[in-house]
Amino acid sequence: MRYAILFSPQAEEDLLLLRANDRAKVLDAIEIHLSYEPEKESKSRIKRLQGYQWPRYRLRIDEIRAFYDVLYALEGGFVEILVIREKAAAMEWLAEEGISDK
Repeated sequence: MRYAILFSPQAEEDLLLLRANDRAKVLDAIEIHLSYEPEKESKSRIKRLQGYQWPRYRLRIDEIRAFYDVLYALEGGFVEILVIREKAAAMEWLAEEGISDK
């Protein structure tokens, strides 16, 4: 099953702030890794975030992190890209905006 990729307004803004080559890299990685198996964890790319209700997953693209959730509806699955940040800013964003399980 192919998942539809949706970008939040924040993720769209974040994409525009990236350099063109980084933007292309991010879009390619999202297409390759999240279109078919967005919940399949790997050692280095996809990580399910422990201790968080939101966001649920993180995709690593070199020094850039994309946080996302997977949603299901009657017509199929959706991957919502929530935010795209450089590594240091990504950890700050997660600490401030992430919703803990506790």
